[in-house]
Amino acid sequence: MALEPDQASIDSITLFVALLSSCIVIGHLLEKNRWFNESITALAIGLCTGIVILFTTEGRSSRILVFDEELFFIYLLPPIIFNAGFQVKKKQFFRNFAMIILFGAVGTLISFVIVSIGTMQLFKKLDIGFLDIGDYLALGTIFSATDSVCTLQVLNQDETPLLYSVVFGEGVVNDATSIVLFNAIQKFDLSHITPGIFMKFMGNFLYLFITSTLLGVGVGLISAYIIKKLYMGRHSTDREVALMILMAYLSYMMAELFSLSSILTVFFCGIVMSHYTWHNVTESSRITTKHAFATLSFISEIFIFLYVGMDALDIEKWNVVSKSPGTSVGVSSILLGLVLVGRAASVFPLSFISNLFKRTERDKFTLKQQVTIWWAGLMRGSVSVALAYNQFTRSGHTQLRGNAIMITSTITVVLFSTVVFGLLTKPLIRLLLPSKNLSNTASSDSLDPFPPKPMADLPLIANGQIADDEAGNNIPRPISLEEGNDNIPRPTSLRMLLATPANTVHYFWRKFDDSVMRPMFGGRGFAPVIPGSPLEPLLH
Repeated sequence: MALEPDQASIDSITLFVALLSSCIVIGHLLEKNRWFNESITALAIGLCTGIVILFTTEGRSSRILVFDEELFFIYLLPPIIFNAGFQVKKKQFFRNFAMIILFGAVGTLISFVIVSIGTMQLFKKLDIGFLDIGDYLALGTIFSATDSVCTLQVLNQDETPLLYSVVFGEGVVNDATSIVLFNAIQKFDLSHITPGIFMKFMGNFLYLFITSTLLGVGVGLISAYIIKKLYMGRHSTDREVALMILMAYLSYMMAELFSLSSILTVFFCGIVMSHYTWHNVTESSRITTKHAFATLSFISEIFIFLYVGMDALDIEKWNVVSKSPGTSVGVSSILLGLVLVGRAASVFPLSFISNLFKRTERDKFTLKQQVTIWWAGLMRGSVSVALAYNQFTRSGHTQLRGNAIMITSTITVVLFSTVVFGLLTKPLIRLLLPSKNLSNTASSDSLDPFPPKPMADLPLIANGQIADDEAGNNIPRPISLEEGNDNIPRPTSLRMLLATPANTVHYFWRKFDDSVMRPMFGGRGFAPVIPGSPLEPLLH
């Protein structure tokens, strides 16, 4: 006889899918609410569901699925990070790349050091059980991983392109840096730190960063080349859509296979695929892939917050902690305070350093914008929870008192920061950046989709008929500047680099991209004209 499926699993999955659907419906109804967003809605529904399950099971359990960090890292995180890279406005991202790395990587390291040292010193005064040096350093990475979703839902990337780009890019680089640090800590015996071990640690950190990025770029270019050469869309759009989705997931799994940073790999794979691969498929496939990636990311985010809400009431952990509630409250308070201090110690000094290298006042971060960046990084989310489970649990269960306190404190900080700070995000952003002044923020462009370009930006479109608009999308230019102004003297490359380094790098990258990369890997304006291809109508 055929074995019947586990009825308990079917019940759990059915309930979870129903809850996901209710989150979407309620989130839509609360979309214009001043205080709520979808993350808070999912957390609230998860908490309410956990309370109901507690009562129905007479206090035995509050969850319908056991948290598994592998489920999070292998299935839920990849679509979120890939979609972030796929949808990113590339021009703004790379124009502000130095600032993004400054806040996302250097800022995360500063926060990591403060949280690690702070917990080492302050936890000694509390009776929380045994924690070794690796646990304290792991706490530094766990509480350095930010979740800027709430702030990004409020900021308008067309009205505040610089601010949105920095907050968005910093969030991705921050998560990648935290996970790379966490993985590096697991590989080294840090009980006796020597200069040699420290140098190996930093070398491993840089190795993971560089190789992960190169792997993502490589897989993205391979997908572009295959689809450009074979052009499957003339026979079946399903094949090219399937290939794009599978190649994106392949980049993530290859990084996991080689023990690299899968977040960085899949993020840069998304950027490369949106720049080359996406333009090599048919128009219907473009629409399909764009919405498919966004939908998968959306569902994964809701799934994560919904589960965190339910797991917050897990009776097993709270039974262990209930014997010393004061200690648990103290640990949570210390961690929350260190998060505030660590974030401030990274954002404000780095903003000051960044402003020193800005030539004009409009390019500098104002105090209100610095507060916005600081606030965006105060919330902790699913990455922190997943790393905490990885460090302090075994197979989803927690028996040791110290580990149970760390798990419950992490969940407490995540819930408090997401709900309290999240509820205050919209009013605070509207107070700091009122709508009537949004267009005057740093490096903010006019709301006109094609605003006049300053003279410093002219080299960006001086070579070729295709250039990026302010949204980061490619738009046709019928006549290049070089074609119409051959007699205009050009400054030397060195003078251009010293005067406008970001614009100059972009200028030479555009020349290389147009002459080498796009003819080989495709992209807008360089896809082959094949019967049935997106460029076929242009022949007529």
